[in-house]
Amino acid sequence: MRVLRFAMAGLVVAAAAGGFWWYTRQRALPVPVAAFQQDVPVTVFGLGAIEAQVLSRVGFEVPGTLIELAADHGDRVAAGAVLARLNPISQQARLARAEAAVLSADAAAARADAQRERAAAQFTQKQATARRRRDLASRGVGSQEVAELAETEQELARVDLLVNAADAAVARAAQAEARANLETERATLEKHTLRAPFDAMVIARSREAGTALNPGEAVFTLVAPESIWMQAFIDEGRAGDLALGQTGMVTVRSRPGHPIEAQIVRIGLEADRVTEERRVFLRCRSCPTMPVVGEQAEVVIETARLPRARLLPEQALHGFDGAGGTVWTIEDGRLAQRRVTIAARLVDGRVAITDGLPEDVALVSQVGSRFAVGRAARAVAAP
Repeated sequence: MRVLRFAMAGLVVAAAAGGFWWYTRQRALPVPVAAFQQDVPVTVFGLGAIEAQVLSRVGFEVPGTLIELAADHGDRVAAGAVLARLNPISQQARLARAEAAVLSADAAAARADAQRERAAAQFTQKQATARRRRDLASRGVGSQEVAELAETEQELARVDLLVNAADAAVARAAQAEARANLETERATLEKHTLRAPFDAMVIARSREAGTALNPGEAVFTLVAPESIWMQAFIDEGRAGDLALGQTGMVTVRSRPGHPIEAQIVRIGLEADRVTEERRVFLRCRSCPTMPVVGEQAEVVIETARLPRARLLPEQALHGFDGAGGTVWTIEDGRLAQRRVTIAARLVDGRVAITDGLPEDVALVSQVGSRFAVGRAARAVAAP
């Protein structure tokens, strides 16, 4: 009896082992496989914000007290339009003094020129007299002493002419300096009026009338509306196919579900070394309203379209290195593995495979824990 019980137990164990072997090796395991899809868009995703390519924080170049504000938040202003003014009284007084200084310098220059001309006339007269005296002395008609005296007077007249010419040059220099100072004071007075440097929209006014301002202190923040664009940060691992002119759909946080069509106008030439992202700039083709500068936005950019591809999650690839990996397949009713190269990575975490696998080889889209090479399997539609 004991031998019989051992024999029966052995049969049970053998049957269980056989059943386990059949269950794990011979029973066809249902496996989801990837189907072929047509016209697959390849997109990349990025986060960023609405920015202005032309943005200026403008203020006065000179100190003073703000007495007038001619623009406010939300106003559109033309280039050259008055935005604000400082109290000009002190500068107007300096300008008046500069104008008086110019009049004085003009008079001094005119007087110095007249004296130079007088000295020139006297020199000419003395020169002629000395010539006659020398001629008379050489013929024995005139006195030699008188001739020498005439030459001395000629030399003194020449020196006087040089002195007066130098005085006239100094007067002209002082005149030029006075005029330059006048232009400086006029320019300084003009700087008491703040004007728009370009056609712009006022997005901020940071000072009020009565404020004492230092040079360079911002009063307004201006943007050129036509320069509004979106700055997006794209994972550099997915940025290789980006190109100027590609279309992207931009969605700002204040208008979810209302994407705006935009176009890539600039691609950054330097990646962020910390976040490993590249900057991409898009400009909307037809902005419905003035966007809010600094508002967060999302962008989806289509970089390519695949005519036909099989898609599977990245986690279905073993040893994925960004360019390829090992996939599970069903060949002749059994599980197998193949090395494949991917055609593109999609924004939803899937990869596209376009070649490298025969079309009759089923591509497994969901890897199970009981997978083993050679295990019987049957393909089922992926959920």
